[in-house]
Amino acid sequence: MSEQTGVLDTLLARVDALESAEAIRACINRYMDLCDHLNPATPLDELGDLFTEDAIWEGKGARYAKSFGGYQGRDNIVAMLAKYTAEPAHFSLNVHYLASEVIRVEGEQATGSWNMIQVSSFSAGGSHLNSARLSLSFRRDDGVWRISHFVTENRFSRPVSDWNNEATLPVPE
Repeated sequence: MSEQTGVLDTLLARVDALESAEAIRACINRYMDLCDHLNPATPLDELGDLFTEDAIWEGKGARYAKSFGGYQGRDNIVAMLAKYTAEPAHFSLNVHYLASEVIRVEGEQATGSWNMIQVSSFSAGGSHLNSARLSLSFRRDDGVWRISHFVTENRFSRPVSDWNNEATLPVPE
């Protein structure tokens, strides 16, 4: 192999890793967006397509292991998430914020981690603030990056008063 071919192969691998990281960001972003809008109109097939057929989804830590448990297989993960879409929808407000992103791509496999804040209000009443550490594995499946292992580990959770208040926002005069 010539030096020029080696340089080209290295550049192509680097471009692939960058494009893969961007596709992984889009995958987790779409997952969170769909979870922010879980209701009877949620496209569960699209949600399921974000996971590999043999994916694992699990809650870790004392609170999340007990509340969420674990699920193996795309169909079981979608069935678990579908419970949140039944009428009336579980959430009246649900917003996920991701930060502290780290993505590592190694060929057809990748890992990603994020710190997450979730603010939620429930259709049955009450609101909650959660923080979790997300540790995910991804696999390129038919040319598409999908989640192969989703781990959410609770850092803290607490009930809070209602998130949205109709009071006028204070601004300087």
